[in-house]
Amino acid sequence: QLQLVESGGGLVQPGGSLRLSCAASGFTLDYYNIGWFRQAPGKEREGVSCITYSGGRTNYADSVKGRFTISRDNAKNTVYLQMNNLKPEDTAIYYCARVGTATQAMCAINWAFGSWGQGTQVTVSS
Repeated sequence: QLQLVESGGGLVQPGGSLRLSCAASGFTLDYYNIGWFRQAPGKEREGVSCITYSGGRTNYADSVKGRFTISRDNAKNTVYLQMNNLKPEDTAIYYCARVGTATQAMCAINWAFGSWGQGTQVTVSS
């Protein structure tokens, strides 16, 4: 079964940091562009960041530019999202998903395919 599993969320104070992980099960990630998405209570899911299959290109939502960094380790079959200087408005459930394949040189965060996982909760509060 093809599955992505998110982990690393938690409760952090404003200004704090977290690193999320997205691990693949049942397939290898190195053929896919991967994106991070989030959904806050009462809001639609939104794209946060994405990275191409090789890690050569990334893309970020304006709201997280300069604070979040996406990376990947294909040997570990894992994609990461380093989140620094967290703000209360970053509170959401974070999900990862496939957003493209190795046939695409760039990635976007307005579309995803495959099933969604359980996500990981990030809460930023004092």
